[in-house]
Formats: sequence, C-alpha cells, structure tokens
Amino acid sequence: MAAEGGGHILSRRPLLAGLLFLLLQPLTIVSGAAPSAETPNRVKVAFIRNFAHYVAWPDNPADLNTPWRIGILGKDPLGEVMEKLLKGRTERDRTFEVYQADSLAALPPCQIIYITYRDAALRRAALAALQQKPVLTVGDASTFLQEGGIIRFDVGERMRMSINLDQARAVSLNIPTQMLEVSTEVVENGRVRKVR
Repeated sequence: MAAEGGGHILSRRPLLAGLLFLLLQPLTIVSGAAPSAETPNRVKVAFIRNFAHYVAWPDNPADLNTPWRIGILGKDPLGEVMEKLLKGRTERDRTFEVYQADSLAALPPCQIIYITYRDAALRRAALAALQQKPVLTVGDASTFLQEGGIIRFDVGERMRMSINLDQARAVSLNIPTQMLEVSTEVVENGRVRKVR
C-alpha cells in the first residue's frame, strides 16, 4: 500500500493530526495529570501503535491475516503499559501481539521492534542483524539513527521523534511525508536535516 495513494492519505489525516497533537503538547497535557514514570511510556506506546497505521510495509499477503507483532528487545521499560493500551485494539483490521526478549533470536518475526539496550555494542549488533529486514526499528538512544535505527524517540518536556529515511528505504518501508513533517530530524541521503 503506497503512502502516496490519494484515498489512503485522506483516511490517515485525522490520525496524523493526532500524532502532531501528541508531538506538540507537553507530556503533562497529553497525560491529563502530573507527569509520572508512566506518562512517557504511554506516549511511546501511542506512537508505536500509530506507526502500524502510517508506515507501509512491503506487500506480504500472509501478513494481512496475522496480528501486528511488536517486539521489545532488551529490558522492558514499558511494563504493562503496552499490553494495557493495545489490548483489544486493531490497526488495518489486525490485532496486536507484544513480545519481550533479551536477544533477537528469542523474538518471533516482528514488524516493529523497540530496542532498549543501553549497551551500544548490543544495540549495534541487533540493528546490524535487522539491517536487511523489513522491520521498523525504534529506540531512544542518542546515537540510534547513526547506528542504523529507523525511528528515535527523544522524551523531554515534549515527545520528539527523528527518522532515518535512508534505512527505512533500504528495507522497503514507506514512511509518509506527513510523518516526516512532524519529525525533529530526518536522515536522508546520508545527511541530517532539521525539520522542526
């Protein structure tokens, strides 16, 4: 499904507006309460769920009848938040399954993998193993994009994301233009450009 298809863009606009809203609001407003340890995690889960809606993976008819598989690689910082927020939800008529493992070999094939390793060598090894696979890699290490990750979260007073468009294209993931426009930085043709 190409992101440029007219009907798809129109159906995605309300959700893209929601994504922009999440990016522009302080985390206290997004959560509706004083910030807690759970607030950034709730926002991250909301983004990860929305990625399943916006990003287009290479066509694989078998995937259409299976749940979205989200892997958490390394220590699980999201606790029960992801399970709670994704329970009973669907995107593109597909439910979600969440897996956590300490090694890539212990995860089933996933469409999205959130890499939480603090050890840079472990992170780089995982990203190298996924470098040729159509997997949306997400993380929040400051060097995540330079190491080959696709989407980096930066949580401060507001949630920000940066995108490595070169790596997304290398594994045939289509990131819609509107998602790039709400990013802080985009890596394209080997260069980092500031967006906002």
